[in-house]
This record gives sequence, structure tokens and C-alpha cells, in this order.
Amino acid sequence: MPQLVFILICHALTLLQASAGEECQSYEMSKLKEEIRMLNNKLLIGEWKVMHLRTHRKFRLVPNLELQENKPSENNTEPSPTLPSTGGSLLVHDKDCSELYDRLKPVSGFYRIKPKPLLEPFLVYCDMDDGGAWTVIQKRINGKVDFDRKWEDYKNGFGNFQSSKDEFWLGNDHIHVLLSDGDSVMKIDLTDWKGGKSYAMYDNFKVSDEKDKYRLYYGMYSGQAGDALSGGANMVEQWSASHNGMQFSTRDQDHDRYLQGSCAAENKGGWWYNRCHAANLNGRFYRGGEYKAKYDNGIVWSTWKGLWYSLRHTVMKVRPSSHMDSVGSGGGPTE
Repeated sequence: MPQLVFILICHALTLLQASAGEECQSYEMSKLKEEIRMLNNKLLIGEWKVMHLRTHRKFRLVPNLELQENKPSENNTEPSPTLPSTGGSLLVHDKDCSELYDRLKPVSGFYRIKPKPLLEPFLVYCDMDDGGAWTVIQKRINGKVDFDRKWEDYKNGFGNFQSSKDEFWLGNDHIHVLLSDGDSVMKIDLTDWKGGKSYAMYDNFKVSDEKDKYRLYYGMYSGQAGDALSGGANMVEQWSASHNGMQFSTRDQDHDRYLQGSCAAENKGGWWYNRCHAANLNGRFYRGGEYKAKYDNGIVWSTWKGLWYSLRHTVMKVRPSSHMDSVGSGGGPTE
């Protein structure tokens, strides 16, 4: 009997050590992924800097600059290439695209912004058409980016940030910071597979921080596509499908009100699900519009095209409520 007890104790200790080792490996892997993400972000910012400097002729490329930096110049007439001063466009960090618009009125494209003084700047797509000053937080256009992702991806952001035809999610941390000061308007541009366009706008749009699971809040609706975020006109549907006050859910972190399952897992994307949705712009990309599936998991805006029509193109963009364009707050795209 003592030998049996000893064997059982040894076996239990072995299992505990193995479990501790797995937890340690999991922590190290998570830490490594975060370091890789930060390095990728620095690389992306660095590539953008070089492109920006070349475009605006801020410096002249010199071969083997590292080998020459300590050598005296042959004629001492050509100054060494340097970064522009803090007054240059590279080092000016606008709070958002509206500040950039007011300062320069540039064309639409990717720019660096810095919403908070103590935070690192990050790339965003600025829509300078449609009245200008819009900071884009989401874009779907071709289905090349998979939106069925885990919590960390939605927290940090994912997708491609190079051209106007790229798809991306800006990242819940960035979205929260963008919307944390003052009132902001959210405009959602929708396009179907025949080229038809519509839009929805919400004032006082806010997203809480990660501690509150990026809970969604918004105010009054206006537009042409219908108030799908509030669940539509039916009171029963509003109770089960309204997204106001809902926390963000992904397939690995379920914070919806659907007790029988996971809305994010069924609908193939992270979103502010209720039980489950009347709108989901991060769903599965179906080509052609109408689709058949076990769940209504397409890119849907139910009050415009219904739950079984997957949209071709969506854009979610924000700007301060104080910014009014020349055609009014509900003018819609100019094209």
C-alpha cells in the first residue's frame, strides 16, 4: 500500500509539472505574438515614413549611408539627409483625420494620427471626400481578408493598410481611443452587388475600453438604410437584436445574450451581438448578394436588404460631431 501511494503521488506531481509547463509555454507564446505584432507595426510605420519622404522629396537616398556617416564629405557642400523638423509633415501627429483635414485638406489615403499625447501614432485611412475629415475604422470590399478572428486580432486590428481597395479592422483599442473625447458621428456606407448605395448615421457613437469588453453606445439614427443597429421597427426584434449597449464578442470570447450558443462563432466574425443581430458588417463575404447558409452570417444590414443578402462593400467611418460638411450631415457620398 505505501508503494501504491508513493506511485500515485509521483504521478500527480508529474501531471502538475506538465500542466505548469504548458501554461508557461502558452504565456511565452502569447508574449512572443505580441512582440511580433509590435515589430510588424513598427515596420509598417517605417515603410510609410520612407514612402512619405520620397513622395514629398524630404531626403535624397545615399548608397551605403551607414559606412559614410563618419567620413568627411569630399566637397562639404551637400548636407547629409536628415528628418524634417517638428514643423514638417512627417512628425506632426494630428489627433484624427478631421484635424488633418482642417490643417491641410489632403487627398484621401493612409496617414498617421495620434489621438492621445502618450500613445504611439498609428496608421488610419482618411476619407477626405464625402465632406472630408472621416477616420475609417472598417472596410469590406473584396473578401480577401478573413474577419472570422479571435479577440486579440480585433483588439489590435488586422487587414491591409496600403491602398484604397484594402480591407481592414482598425482595432478596438484604437477605436475606443478615437471616440473617447467628445461626441462623434458614425457613418456607415453600404453598397449592394448592383451598385446601389445607401447609408446610416449615428450620433454620439462610443465604444468603451477592454475592461468593459468594448461595449457599444450610440444616439439618434438618420439616413436611408434604416436603423438596423437598433434592431429595426419591431419591438420584439429590438429586444433581441438591438446592438446598443452590447459588448463585443469573438469566437473565443463570447459576451452576447444568446445563451444557447455563440453568435460570433455562428456568424463568422466579431461584432456587438445581442441574440444575435439585425446588422453584422463583419460577417462572411458572400459573392452575388443573396445567399443560403445554416445561419444568416453574411455581411448584412437587415433594414435595407434583409438578413439573407450579403453586401458587396461597406465602410464604417467616424468624425467629430462639430465638423459639418458643405452638403450637410446626411448628404451621402458625392459619387
